[in-house]
Amino acid sequence: MIYYILLLVHLTLFGWAFYNILYFGVKPSKSLSWILITFFFPFIGAFAFILFGINRRKIKYFELKETKKRKNYIKSNFNKKENKNITELSSSKATKISNLIYNNTHIPLELGNNVVLLKNGEDTFEALFKAIKNAEKFIHLQYYIIENGEILSKIIELLKEKRKQNVEVRILYDSFGSYNLKKKTKQELTDIGVEIYPETPFKFGSFIFSLNFRNHRKIAVIDNKIGFTGGVNISDEYITEDTNLGIWQDTHIQVKGSAVTSIHKSFLKDFYYATNKDLSNDKKYTENFDAEGDTKIQIVSSGPDYDQSVVMQQYLSFINLAEKSICVLNPYFIPTFPILEAFKIAALSGVKVTLLLPKITDSKIATYGMYSYFETLLKAGVEIYLRDDFSHSKVIFIDEEIASVGSTNFDCRSFEHNYELNAIIYDKKVTSEIIEEFKERKELANKIDLEDFLNRSNKQKTLERLARFLSPLL
Repeated sequence: MIYYILLLVHLTLFGWAFYNILYFGVKPSKSLSWILITFFFPFIGAFAFILFGINRRKIKYFELKETKKRKNYIKSNFNKKENKNITELSSSKATKISNLIYNNTHIPLELGNNVVLLKNGEDTFEALFKAIKNAEKFIHLQYYIIENGEILSKIIELLKEKRKQNVEVRILYDSFGSYNLKKKTKQELTDIGVEIYPETPFKFGSFIFSLNFRNHRKIAVIDNKIGFTGGVNISDEYITEDTNLGIWQDTHIQVKGSAVTSIHKSFLKDFYYATNKDLSNDKKYTENFDAEGDTKIQIVSSGPDYDQSVVMQQYLSFINLAEKSICVLNPYFIPTFPILEAFKIAALSGVKVTLLLPKITDSKIATYGMYSYFETLLKAGVEIYLRDDFSHSKVIFIDEEIASVGSTNFDCRSFEHNYELNAIIYDKKVTSEIIEEFKERKELANKIDLEDFLNRSNKQKTLERLARFLSPLL
């Protein structure tokens, strides 16, 4: 009797999953995989589908409360400015990219910014500490990872001094990424008057629906006059030797000018979700400040709260519009099918495609998953360089003209599930700095030879295939 009841429940769950896969599946190959998983793995398969497979952009019943809340905020706060500065762009490819981002996010191109490229953690923290010391009104910090250590201790000491001067301090952190952040530390910050909140905290009843959607952004905004974004988290990995990976390398930018407001709006949206406190109506948090600079920047905000996969479309537009060269520096290169095909088409059509990736990452599955794509890319003419040290940078630039620096990896998690933030820099001068840094790092890397790679062991090939199968869950 129990057997028949369990069988009925299983078939009911499978029927429900089959219906949703059939009507809301993203692509046939992925849909077929989920159908097989939900049928041949009773209960576990249905649970995995709920956690990782549901297309929340299309199935409104499973749209997170968080997503609805963010969408409403976007409608009321991101639809106010036109993309009028687009006429200042000097190429058709730049215009197309800017239009794409604006039509997806309603975040316009901003002119007259001063951008400083921060090439590593040391430079980033030095600039951030200085900005915090000079804060007069407020300090807003948001990071995927905030963990205890020398860097966080230094920041806390600086924040204590600023709180004595009545400077407002607000901090957001991701519950998953910052799971090591000690309660004692959070209480210490609260005691000095810092408002510190988790993003998508683990709560009973919403755990399985929120676990897969993490806030991966790295943002600092001080007085709306200076902003930071990129790949650097609050962690000692950037200043101390890791046993396997050494000192992490990363790329960040410091921005002064009107684009700071665009960065800040992303923080304000996330702060509203985390706290129900809407700061967007206070001019103190939204006013623009001029800067001595002429760099054009457009901020790219992406996540489940947008109808489109914004950052994947951003990267696709870069790849498809490139005429001469595409250069990528990224720690986790596990491309979706459209991205993979776009790289192959670009290389086969004569565009020089160069990928600069780490030899090993902080995840063995991610490392083997990354390697699993090399053969098909190398055969298409893509050049791949591997670094012995670990670079956490998320950089792409095309035709030595347009660059993107941000938090987004080349993987399904960043494209579909995470809340991400990139900065597109339409400036040859700043891009040239990024190019020089890229060249210096490439000189220290080893180029993969196709013939040598084809001779890798069967064990390696097997691990790569297994890792590719598991990579969507990373």
